[in-house]
Amino acid sequence: MTATEVRVVGFGMGPQHVTPEAAAALAECDYALAVAKGADDPLLAVRQAVCDAHGVELVVVPDPERDRSPGLDRVGYEGAVADWYAARLAAYRTVLDSRGGTCAFLVWGDPSLYDGTIRIVRALGVGFDVLPGISAPQALAARHGIVLHEVGQPVHVTTARRLRADVGLGQRNLVVMLTSGVDLDGFEDWSIWWGANLGGTGERLVAGLVGDVVAEIGAARAAAKAEAGWVMDLFLLRGPADGAA
Repeated sequence: MTATEVRVVGFGMGPQHVTPEAAAALAECDYALAVAKGADDPLLAVRQAVCDAHGVELVVVPDPERDRSPGLDRVGYEGAVADWYAARLAAYRTVLDSRGGTCAFLVWGDPSLYDGTIRIVRALGVGFDVLPGISAPQALAARHGIVLHEVGQPVHVTTARRLRADVGLGQRNLVVMLTSGVDLDGFEDWSIWWGANLGGTGERLVAGLVGDVVAEIGAARAAAKAEAGWVMDLFLLRGPADGAA
């Protein structure tokens, strides 16, 4: 294999979020590598915009299929993700073996949160470094003008798949990611700060008591997807002050 170095670059939601440090890293790359989820992938278009802004060639490979069956249990879900990672790994290795050089892997938000790029790159066995990006929880807090935690208290970062289990274990202040339209039944008296496509096309914000704004969130999510062609949303969910669910 030709000597290869990889730079894992967090780019937030697009060119407007690329930090000077990330921009300098991109300037040192020979090309960037990304997957395409179909023939007309609007998320790939954002990566292309980042590359265009920094004069970097974007090399594209098809994204392997992943089992997204709604009935998967935890073991099935983790197995599906593992198979998907293995297929992506093989696709990436083919490009790196043929091209060598310094390659950028562009990561939505920040590479440290719910993203498998670092694990994939580590498995490739190449030298790499990581450039942080603006994360979705950071953008959510900024857009709503809030602090994610109460004074001296923790914030729990989780996924929609785990929300009810985590609340059952006593979590009362949660940033919930990977939502895909989460069911909020039973949380009517909890406070929510919700956002979609933060800092990008189709941005929408809603805040209030869940019972008062759940319908508004559904409509705003649909509007964000219609405007941008895709939707990424998350929210901060905080239990009532008296601790009653």
